[in-house]
Amino acid sequence: MTEDQEAELEEQADDVEEAVEEDAEGLQNGDFVEIDYTAYTADGDQLVDTTDPDVAEEEGVDDQGQEFKPRTIVLGEGHIFDGVEEALVGSEVGDSGTVTIPAEEAFGEYDADNVQTVSADKIDEDDRYPGANVQIDGQQGYISTIIGGRARVDFNHPLAGEDVEYEYEILDEVDDREQQAAGLFEMYLGMEPDLWIETDEVEEEVPVESDDDDEDAEPEFETETVEKETVYLEATPQMTMNQQWMIGKQQIGQDIIDKIGVDRVIVQEVIDGMGGMGMGGMMGGMGGMGGGDIEEALEDADVDADEIVEELEGAEE
Repeated sequence: MTEDQEAELEEQADDVEEAVEEDAEGLQNGDFVEIDYTAYTADGDQLVDTTDPDVAEEEGVDDQGQEFKPRTIVLGEGHIFDGVEEALVGSEVGDSGTVTIPAEEAFGEYDADNVQTVSADKIDEDDRYPGANVQIDGQQGYISTIIGGRARVDFNHPLAGEDVEYEYEILDEVDDREQQAAGLFEMYLGMEPDLWIETDEVEEEVPVESDDDDEDAEPEFETETVEKETVYLEATPQMTMNQQWMIGKQQIGQDIIDKIGVDRVIVQEVIDGMGGMGMGGMMGGMGGMGGGDIEEALEDADVDADEIVEELEGAEE
């Protein structure tokens, strides 16, 4: 087969794929959807996850600082188990159903080799009891038994070996991009942020073609005003201290840019006033500082210490 024939076949395959996508009915991969769901182990003994506040209260997990409400996900992005996503694709808003996820596709099969005996010295004294979550040599596990100076630590997921049954309802397809962005942030951070989208005019340096034929010549730039669509996000103390945000803010921001179709994300930190305490109040609290601390404080306040000394000497004369 010639290269031209291969190229023609690839083009035909692309055309077929596009036609299938156009003819597909219902929700598809890439769509933002708002869903309600509750998941239990298949035997019904243990709650796995829920968006229902009544279920959370009934199961006694409503006091864990989590808000239980419908969740926004993007189909095809692995935001929920594959089996549930497969059921959602092709469905319509208002559809509901139940899907059973086998253990190997949920939290994995139980592996007896993942249970190890370790010295209790490797475990903090406050965590030396059955059921405690511990980290040993970089692995997360929980203590199944502890006797004397030895502990049996299970490194399997607590739900390993359990089939999971998901009951879901599709509440809405989310088209509003601010709601889409808020849903993604909430999925990553477990909190709903205060955000909005604006289009700004921004000056930036762009490369221009040079008349110089010298290949080693420095590239030339010119300032150009461009429009950038921006997600503005107000950072709260709760968000800035969120471990997921501290570790993955770059990845989270890039995901928002890619999925929402904006140019950038700007996080704004709000600093509240000091209740009327100005520099006088700050200086008044420096009585306990050493000389080096005072000099550093003066530098931070943009005060010239030499000028102050000269004025004091002049006053003494």
